Formats: sequence, structure tokens, C-alpha cells
Amino acid sequence: MAKNIRNKQETKVLVVGAGGREHALVWKLKQSRRVNKIFCAPGNAGISRIASCVNIEAGNIGALSDFAARNRISLTVVGPEQPLAEGIADEFQRRKLKLFGPSRQAAKLESSKIFAKEFMRRHHIPTPPYKVFSTAAEAIGFVKTAEFPMVIKADGLAAGKGAVVVRNVDAATQAIERIMIKRELGEAGNRILVESFVDGQEVSIMAIADGKTILPFLPSQDHKQAFEGDRGPNTGGMGAYCPTDFVSTDIMDKIKEYVLQPTLKGLSQEGINYRGVIYAGLMLTPGGPKVLEYNCRFGDPETQVLMPLLKSDLFEILQAATTTKLASVGQLSWRHEYAACVVMASKGYPGKYATGVKITGVPTKPDNNCVVFHSGTAGNGDKLTTSGGRVLGVTGVDQTLQQALNRSYRTVNNIRFDGAAYRKDIGFRVLKKSGNK
Repeated sequence: MAKNIRNKQETKVLVVGAGGREHALVWKLKQSRRVNKIFCAPGNAGISRIASCVNIEAGNIGALSDFAARNRISLTVVGPEQPLAEGIADEFQRRKLKLFGPSRQAAKLESSKIFAKEFMRRHHIPTPPYKVFSTAAEAIGFVKTAEFPMVIKADGLAAGKGAVVVRNVDAATQAIERIMIKRELGEAGNRILVESFVDGQEVSIMAIADGKTILPFLPSQDHKQAFEGDRGPNTGGMGAYCPTDFVSTDIMDKIKEYVLQPTLKGLSQEGINYRGVIYAGLMLTPGGPKVLEYNCRFGDPETQVLMPLLKSDLFEILQAATTTKLASVGQLSWRHEYAACVVMASKGYPGKYATGVKITGVPTKPDNNCVVFHSGTAGNGDKLTTSGGRVLGVTGVDQTLQQALNRSYRTVNNIRFDGAAYRKDIGFRVLKKSGNK
């Protein structure tokens, strides 16, 4: 017992980021008997209730590494993609500080869609056909003779807003002009992919990798479009649920065999020791699973439905991954229930939106069957205001997906802020098919 107390006093964790994903990670790490102190940089109003928030932005790699060294942080966990793309893992490694997250080179799987596509081609990982363009004129010329629908994708990081499904020449031309001429996504649109459209059920598969072993989480499904029925512009994600019953054991085995394992093996063959999350955004087609995109970090909002279901100790999993001991973890343990997250967003998101809007009705008592994860909030105590596009992620857990959703929506209906926007049809793709409405 004394040994456990001593270890707990010595173990400090730093979570980097300020959104709902980071709140979910902090919330889960807080449950570890091995963790004594959690810091979050910069955090948000919800995170500040369960961890010590540090006024360092997620992109300030120098200040973060200084803080980790000065405070003898046992493990740093990176939430957002930008610091990973800018090399935070490389800097921490140079300073012999432990960090969970891939190197800058490995993070190109997310920071460059073209790099990811070429990687998949080299290692025979199934993905839709594509073409790469460096000028708007070339791209527009191509779409005038191509088959529709198709997907226009910015090469670089675009906060989940860089992919557009287009169904005719005019829509394709407008998308190309917005990205490459009007520069609405900045340098992310220097080059684009034009990808063949594939249909089916979309699923998010996150897995922890330590360079040798890869350990998948439960499959989940995100809802990227802003409006009901998957209409409107792409967002960072308006809701998610987990698990996805349409991913059978056989399908999951194929995903491991044709996607996850070849990805880790391919990275190793290219001299990349990948330690972090490998997130595969997949389309399940009649011809098998196809990779639409890679992410190199925990998904948002998928993390908000995975963490409440995970029974295993998250700190032990992440620590094992950073020390190449993931094989010793064995199988992950899960609650045999469903989790559903409904994202409440600011009016106008993913476009322009106001901040500083007063929020009321957020539950203050802890409830493991309905957790409100803060994404874009500021303030202290009961005085909450909005500070981002996605404001809250309300996650319900119950015996069925519908019951989990009912929990989420009951809480959503009690929360108020001017212009609050949320989708009322999370899970509709599977509930409609099952007749469970």
C-alpha cells in the first residue's frame, strides 16, 4: 500500500489542448489510481474543475517542454494535431521527456493528405483512387471530364473542414476556387486531392501503437456535417456514438489485417517508430474497408464516447505505449453499453460565431452515465460563457444506443445559451435501419 501511495504522489500528467477531447482524456486519466496530479495546457472552464489549467497555448512547444521539465511531468499527452505536426514529440524526445504522440515525420499521415495517400499506395493499403493537383486550373480542367460525385480535399490541416463532396462541375469548381484561389483554408490548400467518391457506412477506428504492437479501441461513428441528415458544411464533428454494431468481428479482423497492421508495418519499414494514436477514418464498402483519412491523435468527438466506456486504466495504456510495452497490456476492458455524444455549438459554426455568450443549466454533480465535456468554454464556477465554435459535448451512456441518446438529449434540453445549435439526429444512420426511432 505504501508503495502505491508513493507512486501516486510522484506521477504527474500534462494534457495538451483545450477542447472536449482533452476534457475527456483528463476525466479518464483522473480515474487512474496511479496518477496524482493532472495539468492541462491551456484547458477550459470544465477541465479547470478537475485539473490544474496552465496558461500555455498548445502550439507553444518551447514553453510546454520547459513546463514539463520544470515540473517533472511523468507523461505528456497531446490532444490536437497542430503541435504534433510542428514537432512537439521530437522536441520532448530531444530533451528526454516522455510524451505520448508521434514524431513530426509520422504526423504527416494527418498533416498531408497527399503524403498519406502515397504512403497507402506504397504499402497496398486500400483507399479510393485519387489525383493530386498543384494549380486550380489543372484541377478545374480535370473535374470537367471526371465522373461525379467526387471529393475535393485540401492537402494540409483544416480542422476537419478540408473535404467537400461535390456532385457536379459547378460545385467542384467552386470548391477548388475557395480552397486554391480564395485561400479560405490558407496554406492547407496549396495542393489538393480529387478523390473518387465511395459509399457505405463510415466508421472511425482509433488504435494505440508503440512501434511494434497496435491495440484498437472500439469502433465509433462521427457526424461531420453541420445539419440533420448529413447536410451542410463539414465541421470538426457534431456528435458520435459507440460501439457500431455494423462492424462485426469479421469486419474488424479485416480492418486489422488490411489497414492497421500494414500501416504500422509500413511506418516501421520507412524508419518511423510510431508511438501514439493511429486513427483510420474508414468507409465500409462492398469491396471491403477503404481508408478515407488518417489522423495521428485521438478523435474529437469520438474520444468523448470512448472514454466513458473504457474500463482499463488509460494512464497504464499510454505509458506502456511510450515504453514499447503495449503487448503486456493485453485486451482492453470495456463497459458493455453504448455511449452517444451530442455536440452543442455556437450559432454560425463552422462559419463565424460570437463568443462570450452566457451558458446556464450545465450539471454540476458528477454522473458517469451522462458526462458533459467542455469544448469551448470560459469562466469560473457557475459563470460559464462560450469561447469556441463547439461549446459542449453531452455524452450519455446506457444499455442501448437509443437510451444513451435519450440521456444525452435530456441534458442538452436543460442547457441554455443564445443561439445554441445541435443535431437532433445523432445515430440516425443505424437507428433508421433498425427501426429504433
